[in-house]
Amino acid sequence: MEYPRLLACLDADYTRLRQVAARELTAPVPSCPGWSVDDLVQHVGLVYLHKVSAMRQGKFPRPWPPEVTGPSLDLLDREYAQLTAEFAARKPDEETITWYDPEQTVGFWIRRMAQETVIHRVDAELALGEQVAAIPDDLALDGIDEVLERFLGFGSVDWHEDFAGSLPAAALPPVLVRAGDRGWLVRAAPEGVTVTGDDGTPAAATVSGTPQAVLLWLWRRSDGGVTRDGDPELVDRLRLLLHDATQ
Repeated sequence: MEYPRLLACLDADYTRLRQVAARELTAPVPSCPGWSVDDLVQHVGLVYLHKVSAMRQGKFPRPWPPEVTGPSLDLLDREYAQLTAEFAARKPDEETITWYDPEQTVGFWIRRMAQETVIHRVDAELALGEQVAAIPDDLALDGIDEVLERFLGFGSVDWHEDFAGSLPAAALPPVLVRAGDRGWLVRAAPEGVTVTGDDGTPAAATVSGTPQAVLLWLWRRSDGGVTRDGDPELVDRLRLLLHDATQ
C-alpha cells in the first residue's frame, strides 16, 4: 500500500476507535481477556508514545512502560497527535529503529500503526457490541501479508524461543492462506516458519475467505467467515503458531 493510503486508514480507524471506546470505558474486551476498554485505549496510546519516542531517540525507550496518569482518552488523543506529527515531519524511507531487521524505516511504523489501530478498533467494537465496520480490502490484504511474513515468518526465526511450544518436531506440509485473489503458503519446520506467495504448490490444508474475515481470523478476533479445508491438524497448528506470533 502507498503511505498516504495507510495514513488515511490509520486516521479513520483511530477516529472510529475513539468514538466507540468513549461510550463505555468500563466494558470488558472479549478479544483481550482481562482488559477493559479503558485498558485497551491506554494500551494504544502507549503504543503510539513508544513509536514516537523510538523515532525521536533512535532507540527503543527503556524502561517501559512509563507511569501514566490522567484519562486514557486524553493519552490516546495526545499521542496520536504526536505520532502523526512525527510521520508528517519525516519521509517514509528515512532511517529509524524498528524490530524488523530488514526494514529500518519510518515507513515500517506507518504500516505497523495502521495495522495496530485497525485491529484494536475491532476490539473496541466487539467490547461494545457494535457492528464491526468494514475493513477495506487493500488494508486487510496488507495486514494479512504483515502478520504472516513479519510476525510469523520473521518472528519464528528471530525470536525462536518464543515459539518453542508451537513449532513442529519435523517439517510439515504447507498450508495455503487465501484471501481475495492473493495466496500465501505457510510452511512450519523446527527451525521456524517460511511464508511465500502461492506458486501453485499443492497445499495439505487451506484457510480462505474475504480479506477482512481472514485478517480477523489470523489475529484471533473472529472464527467466522473463513473456510477451512484439508488436514485440520495443520490448521490447528497454524492457529497455535499465530497465538505465539501475535500475543
